[in-house]
Amino acid sequence: MASAELDYSIEIPDQPCWSQSMEGDWEENRQGGKEAGKQQPVVILLGWGGCRDKNLAKYSAIYHKRGCIVIRYTAPWHMVFFSESLGIPSLRVIAQKLLELLFDYEIEREPLLFHVFSNAGVMLYRYVLELLQTHQRFRHLHVVGTIFDSGPGDSNLIGALRALATILERRPAVLRLLLLAAFALVVILFHFLLAPFTALFHTHFYDRLQDSGSCWPELYLYSRADKVVSARDVERMVEARLAHQVMVRGVDFVSSAHVSHLRDYPTYYTSLCVDFMHNCVQC
Repeated sequence: MASAELDYSIEIPDQPCWSQSMEGDWEENRQGGKEAGKQQPVVILLGWGGCRDKNLAKYSAIYHKRGCIVIRYTAPWHMVFFSESLGIPSLRVIAQKLLELLFDYEIEREPLLFHVFSNAGVMLYRYVLELLQTHQRFRHLHVVGTIFDSGPGDSNLIGALRALATILERRPAVLRLLLLAAFALVVILFHFLLAPFTALFHTHFYDRLQDSGSCWPELYLYSRADKVVSARDVERMVEARLAHQVMVRGVDFVSSAHVSHLRDYPTYYTSLCVDFMHNCVQC
């Protein structure tokens, strides 16, 4: 299903019935479900830059087949690479619309888990966090956990250029070069030369996430082979969140490329996500 205002997808199980087994996995419960007072987790997937819905659908299946409601959304690449780099918080409006979907579908009381991909997903998630803390309507949403896949990364210009080049690979060569040059210029100007001034009105998403007041568990899935987001950046984030007394786990897949952990290690990746979700909802 799609909205004219927000290009999202949502999957709602035909028979939303599931239960929590004592062994730490999900199992079907064809006689109880919501009618028996069971909660039905809602998972919001925030895609990486240039991600297509069919790509996110592979991750969506992890949760949907276990009876979860899943919302998929990927922020427009031009907002991620240019608006955010210029300090324009246009993603904040999108974050608010995403959270309002929970009320539109009357699922705002269900356990809510975020699965966030790369820096593009983190940039959007940053505004979700701010709204959860400052917006009266969203303060009572029951967030139980967040999974980060291949992020967040901290001001890696080379990695960002690689990601943007991948998104633009089907564009004409001249346009691709112009956009890459423009992006590099913006980043160098705003994040390096004018950093002391831009920090006055726009905190970098990495710094904002480090100091976030959220207290639910976080799972970081990353790889030292990632050429877009540095593994060290993710590990520094894990250390910072632990210092804030947040329950955090980091898993290094060692050899898989950026947002390729599910493709290279499907069984292990799926088990990590399912076990994390189960533990978060059960708490």
